[in-house]
Amino acid sequence: MIDKDEKTDILDALAYAVSELKEKMDPRLIPEVGSNIVYAKKGARSPADVAGVDGRIVTLRKSVHPVGECAFGASDHVARIVLTAMRFDPEIRSAANIRFTETLAALLEDMSFTVCWFDREHEPPGIQTMDWGVASCCKEDVPDMIIDRGAVGKEPMIRILGPDPSSVANTIIMLSSRITIMEI
Repeated sequence: MIDKDEKTDILDALAYAVSELKEKMDPRLIPEVGSNIVYAKKGARSPADVAGVDGRIVTLRKSVHPVGECAFGASDHVARIVLTAMRFDPEIRSAANIRFTETLAALLEDMSFTVCWFDREHEPPGIQTMDWGVASCCKEDVPDMIIDRGAVGKEPMIRILGPDPSSVANTIIMLSSRITIMEI
């Protein structure tokens, strides 16, 4: 159960990060499936304990457009990423997904972020990709970024992790400022 003050604080922090992304994120970073940014309550155990953007963040007329409001339970996919990371480090309570390209991956490594890759071809049967992929990258330490090159019917993706949505949004905005003149 989330107390009212904690719920308000989480939703306010997430809404602020979303507004910053809307204003400063390069829309080329949004994948075909859309982006989301989430913020989990302390001790979160399920997607219902994680706030995200209802309907995701998409590109609309070449700009960043959050489809809905910030709400608890609004994300399943990105929520599972942060829930898995929290099992290894409970201070990592926020995550977002952005588009993958080889150029972006090289830029992230040049920017001194810790990056971990997983290969969907090695995924064991009967387990969800995000649970397995994120856990396989967090065994030693939770990285700043988790990347995969996708698979048949699965878009390649970069996942950004951090303690709160402002830090995750700031990483995306910093990356956006580096690609303004680059072809990604």
